Parts: sequence; C-alpha cells; structure tokens
Amino acid sequence: MIESNQTLLIQFAKWPQAGRVKTRLAVALGDEGALQAHLRLTLAVLGQLQATGLPVAFWWDRPLALPPAAAEPVLAALAATDVPQGYQQGADLGERMTRALTDGLARYQQVIIVGSDCPSVDPGYIAQAQRALMDHDLVMGPSEDGGFVMIGARTTKAHMLAGIQWGTPGVLAQTRERLNTQQLSFTLLEPRWDVDEPEDWERFLAG
Repeated sequence: MIESNQTLLIQFAKWPQAGRVKTRLAVALGDEGALQAHLRLTLAVLGQLQATGLPVAFWWDRPLALPPAAAEPVLAALAATDVPQGYQQGADLGERMTRALTDGLARYQQVIIVGSDCPSVDPGYIAQAQRALMDHDLVMGPSEDGGFVMIGARTTKAHMLAGIQWGTPGVLAQTRERLNTQQLSFTLLEPRWDVDEPEDWERFLAG
C-alpha cells in the first residue's frame, strides 16, 4: 500500500459569489440561496477530504485581488487547518485539472482532484482511488450525469484532457476515448452523485 503522505488531495472550488455559483440551483433557491448551498457543499467536501488524514490543498477557480466577503467561512476553515491555497490555471477545465495533477505529481506519487459539488466522495471512496492508482495511470469516479466526481493520476501527459466538451453528458465517454488515444491506462470506480440540480440538493439535505 502506498504511504499515506504520498497522496495529495486537491479540492477545486469557485469563489462564492451570488449569480456565479450553482446557477441551476438558483431556479429553486434564488441567487442567495444558491450561494449558501455552494458554501455548504464546499465545506462538506473539505470535511470529507480532511477526514482521510491525507494532505489536502485547495485551489480556487481564479486569482482575485480581494476575496469576496462570502468566502470568509471557507477561508476561516482553511486557515484553521493550515490547508494551502492555490489557483487553477488553464483555458478550460481539462487543462486546469491536468496542470493541477502535474504540479502535484512533482511532489507526490498520487494526486486526486475532487470538485466542491461532490459530497458523495467520502474517505472510503478516496481509499479505493488510491488502490486503483497502484495499477493504473489514472482513476475516475463516474457521476450519475455522465461526468465524473473525481479524477486521480500517478502520471500525466500535457494534452491528455484536451478536446472534452465539459458540462455535457458525454464528458466521461469523451475522456475515456481521449485517454485511450494518449495510451494512458485508467480504471473507473462505481458511480457517485454530485449536486447540480434542485433534486440533487434535496438529496444532499436528506443526508
């Protein structure tokens, strides 16, 4: 089994700003309600990752000169547990994830990225991903909507996630095809759910 300190977990998150986060939830909750849902989800995912006991880093979607006031609960939680913060870089989500994975692999044997709308990714699921990465270049946790809730790697290639139509039901299928063309081995864990639609939010609230 890989040493626990050789796996880095990276949480991807958007800055909490009304009208910019969980916009599909805003139909039911309004912009402010969607903002509060985003904060709650972000903190829930952070708690799940920290519960693994593995090193955790937190990467915002972009640099800001001044963090929004709504970010204070998240910033306080990060400061209280000394979680380092960074910023995603790249033209699209695929490039941002590839860069984050590659950056982490300069210091760790495995890197796993989880989005802040994926509270179903619990410590047991992370442990499954760690084991999978002992035998594969990458591992993905499929989401029920055709994307994935988690991606992990032990090796990367610069354009391994290029050309994916992010935010569509074909994300997972396109990613699998892309990784095959890049001659990278991968495996899939069992599907988990994320929070995009009002019914997903109700599922989260139901525990």
